[in-house]
Amino acid sequence: MKRDIIKNQHLRPPSAALIFDDGEILWGHGLGALKSVIAELCFNTSQTGYQETLTDPSYAKQIITFTFPHIGIVGINDEDLESNKIYAEGCVINQSIEEYSNWRAKDSLSSFLKKNNIPGIIGVDSRYLTRKLAVDGAKKVALIHFGEKKESFDNLQQKLKQWSGLENLDLATSVSAKNEYEWNYGLWKQNIKDKKYDNFPIVCLDFGIKQNILRNLKNLNFNPTILPAISNTKEILNKKPKGIFLSNGPGDPDATIKIILPTLKELIDLKIPIFGICLGHQLISLALGGKTKKMYQGHRGANQPVKNLINNNVEITSQNHGFEVERSSLPNEVEETHISLFDGSNEGIRHKIYPVFSVQYHPEASPGPHDSAYLFEEFYNLVKKHA
Repeated sequence: MKRDIIKNQHLRPPSAALIFDDGEILWGHGLGALKSVIAELCFNTSQTGYQETLTDPSYAKQIITFTFPHIGIVGINDEDLESNKIYAEGCVINQSIEEYSNWRAKDSLSSFLKKNNIPGIIGVDSRYLTRKLAVDGAKKVALIHFGEKKESFDNLQQKLKQWSGLENLDLATSVSAKNEYEWNYGLWKQNIKDKKYDNFPIVCLDFGIKQNILRNLKNLNFNPTILPAISNTKEILNKKPKGIFLSNGPGDPDATIKIILPTLKELIDLKIPIFGICLGHQLISLALGGKTKKMYQGHRGANQPVKNLINNNVEITSQNHGFEVERSSLPNEVEETHISLFDGSNEGIRHKIYPVFSVQYHPEASPGPHDSAYLFEEFYNLVKKHA
């Protein structure tokens, strides 16, 4: 089946296409780089924050369908980056935004994509795509921006069929920092050192860490040292950390845990306070004896309701994950602390003995609501208690 949903198609020939592994092709107009990519297609329901979303390393090897139609309307600025480049493989946008408007804007979305060598497609019915992914689950696709060149899709379709997808794929160690570094900026690039917060050195294991996580940690007067994901226990303890943070990141947690499991188990046994977010949550769960699995469609957006089982509060959260922790696999020593009100899946845990806790969602919320920012305070209090 083929769907042709190009606006003004009688005036403009297609310059891009989205190709599914089942043979369906959606035609549209290209933006960004002239190239083709193969990745998993997902949808994000956030109405703001496309710049933060594109530069989130957790989106490595994924093509993002933005459900909000006006993507590109506020342009690109120098402050809303979550990393130093775009990590998403590509993007799908409903409407073309010819002009952007925002007092902080420095560039257009199309130019930003070109500078990062990332292709995109415009003029695709994002509502159709979202319904397709919601019903059929995650899809392997190829996105090609061919411009005015006539392209044969045969070779690309063959490569698409050969790609195995995200399962059993470790991406976290590939996006991780290669060398250690320190972080010195609080929220909105301010060096905030409130006197009520003691200064504690912590180590952040980088599986694809977002910069706003580091800003939130620095705002509590933590002194974060960021280390590569493959750092061993000795390298971590040499920093004399009072706490350990495990970051978000892309790929299958079952593949990543095989690389860092001995280190993570040793850190847990040392009773150093540990806090994990997203992939970090999944890795902690695996190290404690739990299991993870691929989700049917995943959670991606800034409007995800989560129930805190400790205080019965409901939090609206920002999320981006395609794998989940299986609650039935959690051992008796692990307490479930949060659940999704969309599908009842696990959203958080804490250990009953060790100072270890984690959540599946993003309390730093960049983009998104700030209902869950208190979790950084909880980490600070846990570190202070065991310091």
